[in-house]
Amino acid sequence: MQNQQKSGKLTTLGKGRCWARTHPLAVDAALATVVLVCMVIGSFAEPYGEHGPTWGTRTPDAPSLLLMALGALALFFRRRAPWSVLAVTCAASITELLTGDPRAPVVMCAVIALFTVAATTDRSTTWRIGLVTMAGLTGVAMLSGPLPWYAQENLGIFAWTGMAAAAGDAVRSRRAFVDAIRERAERAERTREEEARRRVAEERLRIARDLHDVVAHHIALVNVQAGVAAHVMDKRPDQAKEALSHVRDASRSALNELRATVGLLRQTGDPEAPTEPAPGLHRLDELVDTFRNAGLPVEVALGQVGLDLPAAVDLAAFRIIQEALTNVRKHAGRDAKAEVSVVRVGPNVEVTVIDDGPGQGQGKGGDGEGQGDTDGGGHGLLGMRERVTALGGSCTAGPRYGGGFRVHAILPVAPVTTAKGETA
Repeated sequence: MQNQQKSGKLTTLGKGRCWARTHPLAVDAALATVVLVCMVIGSFAEPYGEHGPTWGTRTPDAPSLLLMALGALALFFRRRAPWSVLAVTCAASITELLTGDPRAPVVMCAVIALFTVAATTDRSTTWRIGLVTMAGLTGVAMLSGPLPWYAQENLGIFAWTGMAAAAGDAVRSRRAFVDAIRERAERAERTREEEARRRVAEERLRIARDLHDVVAHHIALVNVQAGVAAHVMDKRPDQAKEALSHVRDASRSALNELRATVGLLRQTGDPEAPTEPAPGLHRLDELVDTFRNAGLPVEVALGQVGLDLPAAVDLAAFRIIQEALTNVRKHAGRDAKAEVSVVRVGPNVEVTVIDDGPGQGQGKGGDGEGQGDTDGGGHGLLGMRERVTALGGSCTAGPRYGGGFRVHAILPVAPVTTAKGETA
């Protein structure tokens, strides 16, 4: 209960700070009004009564009221022109010290103006202007004021102006410290993201270059030798046999080098590569049964997809369904249900996975991230998009209208060709 009350107070305080940042003129107007009321009330008090401060024994004259109103009005512009406001309030304070009897506390405006200047300038300037203001106001009060030079009101002017300068400098230092921490954190975040993107791009380029170097030569050799074997098969079987032997050697060498190149991507301690065929839609029932046994109701609608899907498309469809159902199981809630649809639409295969769960937190992202972040915050969604994009398709994911989440992928069955006629 106490924690809830504290959190409620913190929330209210945070809202108040946000409102004050967005409405600075309203804050200054309220401050000027409060200062004016305090000055007027203080001008009616007699601090040296027989039994302490008494009220109603004195009244401020018209010039004092005018100077108090002028000082309070100047505070309304303290953010726009702090130096001008300090000059006006100091002039009003000195005028009141020289002419006021009984005295009105116009110096309150000068104290607040000095605080504002100290909070908006550097430390050396703060000390200089603070000393000048302290010495000037205190000296005028002691030498020309209506009270004796040793009066505590004169010492109070010295103390309050000094505290105003120190407090303003402390506020400025804290703001600079917080801004420096925020700027450093933002710069570190940008640097980390840029470094990650750069390394990903470099690694992709290196892998593509290595795979091209490994495969291109051997595939070209296999193509040439296969053409020779086909050409001389009937007339020179011995030469055809020799060409097929070269094809076998070149393909074996290509496989070995390809295995070595892909092995560079493995981490130390990764499990050995499975020897069974890559999974595909033929194992969809087995995959769905594992989630049903785990307590997730799954309905499957499998259209006439066909058995002639390319291996990459078949594997991508299986992995997308696996990742999406995993996210539903982790993040959609206990009572969620999932629906899987795989249909052939023209030259494409469309894979759709939807659920009706309310979700938890920000969304349902793979690997513990937020799948609800449709801009790709989760690693699971990022893997889906990378896989689909590599095949020339598209993948969208986001919350459904009315609740739940939807993953939709379009996978082209026919190979995607580039502008140069090369197969992507």
